[in-house]
Amino acid sequence: MGFLSLLSALLAVNAVWAQSVDSYIATEGPVAKAGLLANIGSSGSKSSGAKPGIVIASPSTKDPNYLFTWTRDSSLVYKVIVDQFTTGVDNSLRGHIDNFVNSQKVLQQVSNPSGTVTTGGLGEPKFNIDQTAFTESWGRPQRDGPALRSTALITWGNYLSAHNNATYVTSQLWPILKLDLDYVANSWNQTGFDLWEEISSSSFFTTAVQHRSLREGAALATSLGQSAAAAEYTTQADNALCFLQSYWNPSASRVTANTGGGRSGRDANTVLASIHTFDPAAGCDAATFQPCSDKALASLYDYVNAFRSIYAINSGIPANQAVATGRYPEDVYMGGHPWYLTTLAVAEQLYDALIVWKKQGSITVTPISQPFFASLSPGAATGTFAASSSTFTTLTTAVKTFADGFVAKVAQFTPSNGALAEQYNRNNGQPLSAADLTWSYASVLTAFSARAGTVPASWGAAGVKVPASCQRSEGKSVSVTFNVQATTQFGENIFLTGSADALQSWSPDNALALNADRYPTWSVTVNLPANAAIEYKYIRKFNGAVTWESDPNMRLTTPSSGSFTVNDSWR
Repeated sequence: MGFLSLLSALLAVNAVWAQSVDSYIATEGPVAKAGLLANIGSSGSKSSGAKPGIVIASPSTKDPNYLFTWTRDSSLVYKVIVDQFTTGVDNSLRGHIDNFVNSQKVLQQVSNPSGTVTTGGLGEPKFNIDQTAFTESWGRPQRDGPALRSTALITWGNYLSAHNNATYVTSQLWPILKLDLDYVANSWNQTGFDLWEEISSSSFFTTAVQHRSLREGAALATSLGQSAAAAEYTTQADNALCFLQSYWNPSASRVTANTGGGRSGRDANTVLASIHTFDPAAGCDAATFQPCSDKALASLYDYVNAFRSIYAINSGIPANQAVATGRYPEDVYMGGHPWYLTTLAVAEQLYDALIVWKKQGSITVTPISQPFFASLSPGAATGTFAASSSTFTTLTTAVKTFADGFVAKVAQFTPSNGALAEQYNRNNGQPLSAADLTWSYASVLTAFSARAGTVPASWGAAGVKVPASCQRSEGKSVSVTFNVQATTQFGENIFLTGSADALQSWSPDNALALNADRYPTWSVTVNLPANAAIEYKYIRKFNGAVTWESDPNMRLTTPSSGSFTVNDSWR
């Protein structure tokens, strides 16, 4: 096909997709907004029992039970609400934002299995909707929540400061923000469970949003005169940015989403990281994996292609057209199906990219991103092409058509009433899993906003440089020996777990085994963070049964250096 024929064909397909997507946006947009608000307590029609400002993940109570509030989901949802209010889209949302601030202030102080507010409790992923702790087994800690919450609240704080309300920011928001930002600064270099709550390792999504929160947190701290905090956040932001580069796999030309877990590394977490760290002022910066960067586009290309052959509903779709996508190709949760929010995330990344290309007046194709562009426009060559060129028009038209295809794919499998579940069936497209998933509705609103060209506030990614010397500092540690007096029966053993990563983050399954060389004294020596408040407990294991010590948790504060010994008796 000749160049002009290709461009003509692309424009024709684009017009068809655009009309279909425009129609879907007109009907689904209001449904998604209503669905999102219905899931926020206490006024939401589907959030009965939730405290004001608490976001329920879904009203579903069985198969699965999602009637909880996740810090991650809530923060992403409220970022949408804050953005809509601060950009003038919906001036009725102020009460919701005030409720969110108050609810998170309470949740931060709720002691939970991950610890207290000062001993790791901010890494607790979810709570009951009445703001009490969820105490059952779960993948904890999850370290993206405090970063995402601080991003939502910083956006709000920046708006208030610009509208003559800096006093409120200093007196009310900053104490909440500082707890989250300090947690991120102190824990970004520690492993935790990924956003799918399945793998305990380092996660690209988590590191990316942590870097963003520290960078914008430093700027806010500076504006409030908090110079010491600003300096610490800047230092740790630089360190996190260094570590972020390590996820890039040059031989595969993609981001490896998690450092553990035994999977391929192809994961929607890379796409979600790109859209939730989008900074329109940063251009196509590859160090922060901006949506139009060559590395982000290459990863998106690889991620999308991983689903072309595994879902029946993708059968027969040409390689240059959109398909349904899920969390990761090896997924088996609920049978391993595509998700509405992951499919929409692909569209959103491409819409974000189009915003920047239009703003900067050019598009650059590098050897890393060339396979992505060539898949949409055969023969696409490397180079930089000005907006006045026919190549710019061809490539951006192809990307827009491709992006609209993902929205059209979601539209195809959206029921007539517009309600969005978590997933849709890989064989027939029927909605699956939790009904009325709040995150699904939020993803609709952000994707539609990006398509409309809405530009979010910059968070400081422009001009940041990866330091010349990068190392992932693990922080200063001290050696702590735990001794406990405990008599046992034959075959029974004593274990230790607690609020620190080194104590396995309250996991009874992974608890540290103590030795009984000086029975009945059981001992173990562990390296713990210096100057840290730690909570812990001993447990007994016998014939598969686990018995915890009685409450309350044991507590200690580690010294600044040297070694330390604690002597306990089983309670």
